[in-house]
Amino acid sequence: MARALVNKKARFDYEILETLEAGIELRGYEVKAIREGKVSLVGSHVIIRNGEAWLLGADVAPYQPNNTPEGYDPKRTKKLLLKKEEISDLAVKTHKTGMTLVPVKIFNKNGKLKLEIALARHKKKHDKRETLKKKAAKREMRNA
Repeated sequence: MARALVNKKARFDYEILETLEAGIELRGYEVKAIREGKVSLVGSHVIIRNGEAWLLGADVAPYQPNNTPEGYDPKRTKKLLLKKEEISDLAVKTHKTGMTLVPVKIFNKNGKLKLEIALARHKKKHDKRETLKKKAAKREMRNA
């Protein structure tokens, strides 16, 4: 995996307030698939349940489709590895303020796969339009 796998939809749909790095509990064939870039974070989110953080809805395509283990679930819920203090802090922030935990990117750090999660607030429709206008203006200035 040469570069990070980014969830572009997260920055469009959410206003990112704070980011945090977490480890992911994966199986061997999932690690190989992610390193090959066969993962999608679009539509996935993080929840805190029973003092543990979980990644829901991340789609990890099979590494070798013809050699996939029986009962392979590409959208399997994956446990995130965070410190207890970080988990309790995130639980308080999401519960009290109504914010969401969104996976932003998966990257390789010292041979280990890490997930960057963000504490985010959902953007309203007019905020998204404003983002598109700014992007179009930047593109026009760059081309001129």
